[in-house]
Amino acid sequence: MLKTRVITALLLLAVLLPILYFNYFPGFAVVAVLFFAAAIWECARVFGAVGNRALAYALAAMVLLILVVVRGGGANIGLLFTLCVALWFLRFTPALGFGLPPLKSIGSHIVGFTYAISIFGCFLAILGLFLHSPLYLLSVMTIVWVADIGAYFCGKAFGSRKLAPSISPGKSWEGAIGGWLLVLLIAGLICVTPVAIPLADTFPVQLFNVWGWLGLVGVMTLLVVASVIGDLFESMLKRRAGVKDSSQLLPGHGGVLDRIDALIPVLPLVALLGFWF
Repeated sequence: MLKTRVITALLLLAVLLPILYFNYFPGFAVVAVLFFAAAIWECARVFGAVGNRALAYALAAMVLLILVVVRGGGANIGLLFTLCVALWFLRFTPALGFGLPPLKSIGSHIVGFTYAISIFGCFLAILGLFLHSPLYLLSVMTIVWVADIGAYFCGKAFGSRKLAPSISPGKSWEGAIGGWLLVLLIAGLICVTPVAIPLADTFPVQLFNVWGWLGLVGVMTLLVVASVIGDLFESMLKRRAGVKDSSQLLPGHGGVLDRIDALIPVLPLVALLGFWF
């Protein structure tokens, strides 16, 4: 399993690193569109669609994203990001406590449609943040990765109080807090040490320059919480569907949703915050 995970990761890096290094947006857009189609296909499947129906949803979503990228979204993009943030605040987060509708119900179809909208917003945010700069995009994604890594190791070392035992038994409050503290530590060090000079075009540094320490701590905390909620929500969807992974498209890693679940609520929120500073 580890060998498979490493090979898959190396292949993805072989594709993405040259695109990021040379800041080649057309190539990045092609990769993003393909991953978006895969994510919608997986989303359709965990909400009960099978066969050609799930594939049709993926193809329609891919065409929609291509049209938006080619034509540009303008002011409507900001409205979409606002909608995505509202969906997470008003619908998806409460579902962690109240549960999901039955899989074949109308309520489940509505949740599936709105979750697809949030995935759409996530990928538009990915493209928008890349246009700002690849480094800026990576700095946002790194926040989520650091929180996840910190949560894993702190949870292994100190975890005893389950965060959401009925959804994801492996997650603990100690792990989540450890991931949050690690994010604050790294973000703070980047902002106050000389390393911040070459990293001036990163999200934490720009945030700190405009909103100071209070803004940095507050927003980093919000992003870590959002990443945990995104992870838990996708885990709840998979548990309801009776599957371990969203798919096997990425051998050793599961599916695309398994890799971006924590990013889905975070990236539209960052893109929306970007309108303010």
